[in-house]
Amino acid sequence: MERVNQTSSVSEFILLGLSSRPEDQKPLFALFFIMYVVTLVGNLLIILAIRSDTQLQTPMYFFLSILSFIDVCYTTTIVPKMLVNFLSKKKSISYAECMTQMYFFLAFANTESYLLATMAIDRYVAICDPFHYVTVMSHRRCVLLVAFSCSISHLHSLLLVLLINRLLFCDSNVIQHFLCDINPLLKLSCSSTFVNEIVINTEGLTTLVTPFICVIISYLRILTAVLKIPSAAGKHKAFSTCGSHLTMVTLFYGSIIYVYFRPLSTYTIQDRVATVIYTVLSSMLNPFIYSLRNKDMKRGLGKLMSRRVS
Repeated sequence: MERVNQTSSVSEFILLGLSSRPEDQKPLFALFFIMYVVTLVGNLLIILAIRSDTQLQTPMYFFLSILSFIDVCYTTTIVPKMLVNFLSKKKSISYAECMTQMYFFLAFANTESYLLATMAIDRYVAICDPFHYVTVMSHRRCVLLVAFSCSISHLHSLLLVLLINRLLFCDSNVIQHFLCDINPLLKLSCSSTFVNEIVINTEGLTTLVTPFICVIISYLRILTAVLKIPSAAGKHKAFSTCGSHLTMVTLFYGSIIYVYFRPLSTYTIQDRVATVIYTVLSSMLNPFIYSLRNKDMKRGLGKLMSRRVS
């Protein structure tokens, strides 16, 4: 009981956000409000287009629709609270809200990571083993891959949040961030974070690196297969099917590696900016990246819009 009482001595945290200057708050509110609306509209259009077009009922677009849904959930976990704090004098978040936000933030981030790996495997099978694609990437197997991605991500998130919850926060309650993330909270704790750091550097690292390695291996195999294609047109077609996904992978993993693959003591304002990239920016750009270079998606979105107009 004593530990519970000590832990609850901090009943709320203060989120500093991206800037503490009052003159920056309204412009930041306008910027992130627009980004949030674009994210919601763009990803929902992707989902509706895929669901309503029978020609888009393939594993690749099934995974893309799930990715768009996760992006909507992901940004909704973060941005609404940011928007409220931009217009509030006291940028507070309760202890329970903070733990809840961190749980879902980590769960959706890891789910997106595993989905990107799943999509890389899907592209590998489509290019390197096209004759068995329908059998290998059956609907049942696709559903199981999504279920696995969600399950392992939520278990990972639960473990990290439970470990954070056992820490003591005695003095400062000011989080140097715009959301409740692990590193800023570990820096605030007045108790030992040794166990947390061990878990993050072992289980956490494994959970993050495993899908990234799957992506790397899949694309190395794809590259090897594509280089064997004799015609330039064939190579271009094969690469074009992977271009959008590679762009998302680079954006997402590049910013995550920058934030989390460095010592806790080096955490700075640059990490907050990098976090915006893999939380808000990548979710907003996802519909554009996957639709602008994809003829099937353009056709599906065109059919959806014409149906709504008529």
